[in-house]
Amino acid sequence: MATHPRPKTDEELRAELDALPENVKGEIIDGELFVQPRPRFRHARASTFLGRHIGGAFDFDEGGPGGWWIVIEPGIELPRAPEVAPDLGGWRRERMPEPPADGEPIRLVPDWVCEVLSPSNQRWDVLKKFPYHARVGVPWLWVVDPRAHTLEVRELRDGAWTVRSTHGDEERVRLPPFEAIELPLSRMWIA
Repeated sequence: MATHPRPKTDEELRAELDALPENVKGEIIDGELFVQPRPRFRHARASTFLGRHIGGAFDFDEGGPGGWWIVIEPGIELPRAPEVAPDLGGWRRERMPEPPADGEPIRLVPDWVCEVLSPSNQRWDVLKKFPYHARVGVPWLWVVDPRAHTLEVRELRDGAWTVRSTHGDEERVRLPPFEAIELPLSRMWIA
């Protein structure tokens, strides 16, 4: 008779996560620890580009629309995910007036997440993270593929993702939920 190992507890998974070396990133969703290398250039550049343009206008710059917290790779603790870190996350300040105390994780579902696909994470993102984001009620998901030069905007409707639009090499775009600004999308891609 075959025996199956007992599932690890969140505390055991958290201990494994905390013991990871600095050069890797780990996430825990639905009792599974996923480890991947730190983002490479194209992935990191896409995150930085969007963080700069969206975070600048909606979080940091006094002249922008404001009203959001925009964070690159935030540490979030939610049900069935003691550690999830989208490439970018955003919270409307009306829902999260103050950030968590220093050293504390965010325990509030984001209003927007962006996942940047890489060869090392695409399968995990598509099969685990996208469904998880839908299950916990994230209203907006952007999926960026730097290799294909695409940005897909998804909206959560009736618990499932609906593709609202897909963009490529357009010079400038306005995308929900950040329509108040134009993104110079064509500048994000590297040939």
